[in-house]
Amino acid sequence: MAPVRSAGILLFRRGAASSPEALQVWIAHMGGPFWARKDDGAWSLPKGIVDADDLGDELAAARREFTEEIGSPPPADAHFELLGEFKQSSGKTIVVFAAETEFAPESIVSNAFPLEWPPRSGKVQEFPEVDDARWVDLDEARLKLAKGQRPILDALLALLARSS
Repeated sequence: MAPVRSAGILLFRRGAASSPEALQVWIAHMGGPFWARKDDGAWSLPKGIVDADDLGDELAAARREFTEEIGSPPPADAHFELLGEFKQSSGKTIVVFAAETEFAPESIVSNAFPLEWPPRSGKVQEFPEVDDARWVDLDEARLKLAKGQRPILDALLALLARSS
């Protein structure tokens, strides 16, 4: 069985001053009952599985997954740059693309997934993959993002340092 690959998008924007403190990233709170009362460590980049049809075009997978999880496509005029590949403790690899852009959807409308809830009840319910998404500053993102995704923020800072 091939290792699982996901593709995701990290949108970022800068404040009035061009410093790391003014940098913000767009992240999403994971949906479903397990994450409902959690905040720190319960957020993620909009991302999803790279299908066999997506091999060779992981940006297309990242765009599709962003649209499914947020309910709006990523900005069409954004210039996406490969940020890197990030191995997770689960063995999954996330391929991340970053773009500096403004993004302000009217609402967050995520696709849903089925889950037996409560456990062993025999009752299957639908839950949104994402139940909230927003801009947060880097310090807040370091707390909110799932632990394995926090190195993505360092990669973003390194990219910005190289391009300035």
